Amino acid sequence: MSKGRAEAAAGAPGILLRYLQEQNRPYSAQDVFGNLQREHGLGKAAVVKALEQLAQQGKIKEKMYGKQKIYFADQDQFDMVSDADLQGLDTKIVALTAKVQSLQQSCRHMEAELKELTSALTTPEMQKEIQELKKECAGYRERLKNIKAATNHVTPEEKEQVYRERQKYCKEWRKRKRMDWKSYRATKALKPASDRRQLRLDFKERTPHEEANCSLSGNALKHLGAISQSHCWRCECQLTLKLALGN
Repeated sequence: MSKGRAEAAAGAPGILLRYLQEQNRPYSAQDVFGNLQREHGLGKAAVVKALEQLAQQGKIKEKMYGKQKIYFADQDQFDMVSDADLQGLDTKIVALTAKVQSLQQSCRHMEAELKELTSALTTPEMQKEIQELKKECAGYRERLKNIKAATNHVTPEEKEQVYRERQKYCKEWRKRKRMDWKSYRATKALKPASDRRQLRLDFKERTPHEEANCSLSGNALKHLGAISQSHCWRCECQLTLKLALGN
């Protein structure tokens, strides 16, 4: 055992007695060792030995609690506390508890304010942001001035006419698309599976330009032209298809 550890072990009884009297609550040997190890450098064996020595001398009390012993200060050495004193202590505890809650609430408010101030822009950053916004506003003013000075404005009547024409062409486009699909469904049973698959691809894999023109692709027209007079393998009859694709 080192010299420092030996000196700490020699003074352990006095340290433990003073600690138990100040705390005035029961502790196990492990609890006392954990609480005083860092501050006084006491080993667990020295703590156990000192507690047993104090208990044998009658300076502290020990009691079995399950499989371990607990140690606490002798209560006879403390003065008797009257009911009035206990009531006064309870009142003091209530007042201190309210004070603690008030301080905690103040701390939360200050933390929230600090967080808000920390996340806010600094004065140089705000000045820089103002300059950028002024520059952006100047650009918008110049753009608005150019727009007002232009002579080729679209009148509300012209705008409404464009919307009406768009609705008209969209309606016609949907009509032509339905006609294409009906033609495909009417002709898909007239050819073997490979030809029907190719015809389906010709109808479905059209470009947006072809969709906008509302017209069949070249391969689809070839297929439809070739089978317009075709032999139906299901009902053994002649089927004539008329494709009504108006202008």
